[in-house]
Amino acid sequence: MGAIGELHETIHTAHPGASLVRGADMALYTSFRTGGRARLLLEASGREEVSFALEAARGLGVPYHVIGNGTNLLVSDRGLEALVVRVGERMGGFAQEGNRFEAGAGMSLAAFAKSTVEAGFSGLEWAAGIPGTVGGALAMNAGAYGGEIAQVVREAVVIEEGEIRRVAVKPGDMGYRKSAFRAPARVVLRARFELNGDDGSAVQRMREYNKARREKQPLQYPSAGSTFKRPEGHFAGRLIEGAGLKGLRVGGAEVSELHAGFIINRDGATSADVYKLIRLVQRRVFEHSGVTLEPEVMLLGDFDG
Repeated sequence: MGAIGELHETIHTAHPGASLVRGADMALYTSFRTGGRARLLLEASGREEVSFALEAARGLGVPYHVIGNGTNLLVSDRGLEALVVRVGERMGGFAQEGNRFEAGAGMSLAAFAKSTVEAGFSGLEWAAGIPGTVGGALAMNAGAYGGEIAQVVREAVVIEEGEIRRVAVKPGDMGYRKSAFRAPARVVLRARFELNGDDGSAVQRMREYNKARREKQPLQYPSAGSTFKRPEGHFAGRLIEGAGLKGLRVGGAEVSELHAGFIINRDGATSADVYKLIRLVQRRVFEHSGVTLEPEVMLLGDFDG
C-alpha cells in the first residue's frame, strides 16, 4: 500500500467525510496554473481534521505542505511526494463583536476585507483586491499600499507542536513578508483582528486601490502577484524595467509588459519556465544594478534536480 496509501486510509477511517484527492493536479490549486501532481490532497473542513491529518502524516513519515488559495506558490512540474492540506473556503467565515473580527483561515482575504469596510471599519481596505486567504496573509504578513496584516491582527488559533492553541501576536512576530505564523511551525486556523471605526474614507480608498490594480496589474493572466520582494531603497518592478526586461520570455512565462514586477503565465507556461525566468531576471538585474532580487513566491518541490 505504501505510506501515502496508509495515510489515505488512516484519515478516511477517522474522518469518513474527509475530501481526499489522490494524484491531485496542483495546477488546479495554484494561481500560476502550473505544477505537477500531489500524491494526496486534503480539502480541509475543520480544525480537528487538519490536526489529525498532520499528526498522521508525521507518524507515517509522509512530508506535508499546508496551502490556502495557492496565490503565492510555484509547484514543481515533478509534483509533490507529499500530503497537501488545503485550508480553503470550507474553513472560512467570520464573526464580529464591535470592532473585533475573527475570521477562518480559509476565508478569502479580499472578501473579508470588503466585509469589514462595508461594516464601517478601516484597517483592511488595502487588502480588498488581494486574492489569497486570511491564513495565507498571516503566513507571509501580506501587505499593499502601506498597509499590512501585522497592523491589525491580534491573536491566532494555530496548530503548534501537535496542539491547537490560541496565541497572541507579539511585537517582532511579523516583518516585511516574514511571519512567525507559517507552516510547518504553526498552521493558522483562525485569526482575530481589531479595526478602527471608519469615517467613510475607507470605502473610497478601497475603490481607488482596486482601480489602480485593474489599471496597473496584468490581472487577465495567471500569476502569483508580485514575483519579488521589495529591495531596501528600491522597487523590484522599476529595477526589472530599468534592466530592459519587460516582455522577456522563457517558454510560456513572461515578464509582464504592463507591470515588470509580475511574471505571468502568458501562454501555457510550465513551472520550470517560470522558475528559469525568475533566475534569469535575478541575474540580469544584478548585472545591471548590483541589486539582488529575492523571490516573494514560495517554491514547493524539486526545481534544481
